[in-house]
Amino acid sequence: MHKSDFCRTALEIFRFQAQQCKVYRSYLELIGIDPTSITEIKQIPFLPIELFKTHTVYCGALPPQHIFTSSATSGMHPAQHHVADLSRYQESFSNCFRQFFGPPEQYVILALLPSYLERSNSSLVYMVSQLMEQSGALDNGFYLYNHQELYDHLCILRTRQTPTILFGVSFALLDFIQAHPLSFSELQVIETGGMKGRGIELSRADLHQKLRWGFGTPHIHSEYGMAELLSQAYAINGGRFVAPPQMQVLIRDLHDPFYLLPYGQKGGVNIIDLDNYYSCSFIETQDLGVLHPDQNFEILGRIPFSELRGCNLLLD
Repeated sequence: MHKSDFCRTALEIFRFQAQQCKVYRSYLELIGIDPTSITEIKQIPFLPIELFKTHTVYCGALPPQHIFTSSATSGMHPAQHHVADLSRYQESFSNCFRQFFGPPEQYVILALLPSYLERSNSSLVYMVSQLMEQSGALDNGFYLYNHQELYDHLCILRTRQTPTILFGVSFALLDFIQAHPLSFSELQVIETGGMKGRGIELSRADLHQKLRWGFGTPHIHSEYGMAELLSQAYAINGGRFVAPPQMQVLIRDLHDPFYLLPYGQKGGVNIIDLDNYYSCSFIETQDLGVLHPDQNFEILGRIPFSELRGCNLLLD
């Protein structure tokens, strides 16, 4: 998507959501923003992501087809993303996957996602299950804690020289290779997130180093997504994250959330996701990151005390 087309579409969606999304409309009123005064992307206020935990962020005329929920640490409420049209999500993640990895049909797709499979309505599980369906391979499958079975399966695929992708949450991948290291040089591993409270947080570089050693492959990738978004960014072989055409990242000042930082400076990650048409396309996340001049970005972890420091104007 050309930059001018993205900007025009983003502004059109902003005007629509500023009217039709009750939570976003209330937020704009509380911070004193007149939507008609917004003429460029950098002026658009971003909705604090924690409001997905306490409010219904939705502007569809009909009831949502599905409600995805986020993972939540003990004592916290999960976020809910009301999705008006699942086909929009399917098209979004399918196009993202094909952009970075090619057709799913050329892979066996496996998933080691215990923390996600153990709860309902995970957008990640839905995405991977749909990619498996598109793949059509009989060897596709999800795994919980049956690591020996996964190890045996990977060994068979290695012997057959079958192109294979393994999606996995970080702590589960580390647990797996600690007990079952192997050498599968053609395996492509896609790690989907942090330790989920299961251990010491590692830098992405340290995590990938351990995974490269444990799986015997140089192909360690990262996926950046969340329940509140319909789009995903990918980082290939340890590189920076690349956003798909319908997604753009901006970096805000941690002390002034309405001030955007220049390239190369560390701050809070704001995301525009044009596919979030019937919820909110302008999300102020709790992640820390850096944006580079080529529009690729790094995720440096969570903003310290982000759960406490977020904007709570609507919580009362």
